Amino acid sequence: MKYRHVVIIVFLVLLVDQVLKFWIKTNMTLTQEYTIFADWFHIHFIENEGMAYGLQFGGGFGKMFLTLFRLVAVIVGFIYIKRLIRDGYHKGLIICGSLILAGAAGNLIDSLFYGMIFSESTAASVAQFMPEGGGYAGFLHGNVVDMLYFPLYKGFLPTWVPIWGGEYFIFFRPVFNIADAAISIGVITILLFQKRFLIRRIPANHNTVETNSVVDDQHQVM
Repeated sequence: MKYRHVVIIVFLVLLVDQVLKFWIKTNMTLTQEYTIFADWFHIHFIENEGMAYGLQFGGGFGKMFLTLFRLVAVIVGFIYIKRLIRDGYHKGLIICGSLILAGAAGNLIDSLFYGMIFSESTAASVAQFMPEGGGYAGFLHGNVVDMLYFPLYKGFLPTWVPIWGGEYFIFFRPVFNIADAAISIGVITILLFQKRFLIRRIPANHNTVETNSVVDDQHQVM
């Protein structure tokens, strides 16, 4: 597998991720929702200041730290994947690593720039791209845009279920984005196929032998 294939995978994931986020920001108000299929696939616009799937991390300082961490992770990720290719690891590992890298880069773009290039999204107004008065936050402090919502099950749990029995339950509750999905797919696939993926394939040694060299009696010069 070539390094350019990694670049193509990352680019395609970023393209889909950012185009969808841009459309959401400029066409939907915060918490607005569209039903895509039946009652289990929705586009539901929210923003989060933290990690994937809406998890939070330590306020303003934590937000800046997380953004810088993502930036370092993306840079190191490109270098590491290049090394994996050089060392002949399974292409499945390279593809999964590319998905994880693309997902990290997708959310990184939100954190780095969205606060500067968009006005604030609210429940009453759609965000404006490049507003005259500036964006809603500074560099490193943009919110990550989430929109994919799959409530596959809604209902009351049986009373015999410990702790939560009889309570209303939604599965799957988190709202996420394409970047989060790419990270999850990459990580889960590596975990499932780690015995196959984490084996280094050492290229065969094709050193030539001079015609006047001495060889062992058990080997012949081809």
